Amino acid sequence: MSEPVTTGDLVGPPSSGDAPSPAGNGASRNTEKSGMQKILSGSVGRNLGLVVALLVLVIVGAVTAGESFTTLSNALVILRQASIIGVVSIGMTLVIIAGGIDLSVGSVLGLASIVATLAAIQDLADQTHWVVMIVIALAVGLGAGLINGVVIAYGNVVAFMATLAMLVAARGLAEILAERRTLIVEDRGFISFMNADFIGVDVLIWIFAIVAAVGWVILNRTTFGRRTVAIGGNREAARLAGINVKRHTMWLYAIAGLCAGIGAVMILGRTTAGSSTHGTLLELDVIAAVVVGGTLLVGGRGTITGTVFGVLIFATLTNVFVQNNLTSSVQAVAKGIIIVVAVLLQQRFARPGGRA
Repeated sequence: MSEPVTTGDLVGPPSSGDAPSPAGNGASRNTEKSGMQKILSGSVGRNLGLVVALLVLVIVGAVTAGESFTTLSNALVILRQASIIGVVSIGMTLVIIAGGIDLSVGSVLGLASIVATLAAIQDLADQTHWVVMIVIALAVGLGAGLINGVVIAYGNVVAFMATLAMLVAARGLAEILAERRTLIVEDRGFISFMNADFIGVDVLIWIFAIVAAVGWVILNRTTFGRRTVAIGGNREAARLAGINVKRHTMWLYAIAGLCAGIGAVMILGRTTAGSSTHGTLLELDVIAAVVVGGTLLVGGRGTITGTVFGVLIFATLTNVFVQNNLTSSVQAVAKGIIIVVAVLLQQRFARPGGRA
């Protein structure tokens, strides 16, 4: 009676003359394909898609608008127009990654621009230094953000409702303080600095670049960033892991408010005036840029790099339309389509395996 053959008898190193088995090749190809799918369905793939979309817009602009679109000066115009929305979008990205939302950033920006240009503040700036105006604008933004954070984190108010209340209140307070007037910036030193350029690049663009770099470091290289992603992924699990979710949430909204304050300083430099209408509907453009940049509205995923590309895509799109003398209505329709497509793609990649 013959002995049974064991698995060890069947498996052994192939001889040098053996040809590779077809099954082995298939497994290798499947492994490579799976690895490639993982890369493309991750942040690298999403950012690559944004780069392609931006390049397509550039090509369309170059073809339709001609040389006026492809000049260096026009590229700087696009970056300058993107800078204010870009700065506010960095703070919004962190909030949305954590599963929140901030509808008040536009109104907070308008309020900060008004407070910083009040007669008393400008008189103080004349007696000391125009940096006082910047500090006041940042303090107003930070304060409004802290109020949002405290109400949401410790008052257990839904973020949508809390920030909606701040949107209305901040806009109303700005109108009261300004008495529905536009407040002119009198300090020439502030205006000169904010309209200067370094190495041929405007100060506004430098500010955007610095804020984006700081946001990237916070999200990708700090414990604060890792905790932000963890809270957005699973709030209860983050709490059980020892993260002080309430305190962290409060500081996230404070950062969003601070970014709105920085945006207020930038818009003061660009328009040389404070107005209660500054930042009207800005929150919609900011949220759209963040979503198009790949940040999930439900939280748990997002990148600063993607947000920057999202901002640049909308700024380039607007520039292409302006160069081709298209109406703002057409621009609005195009933006709406882009947002819907971005959300649909988000839903696809958010599912297990990245499949619909």
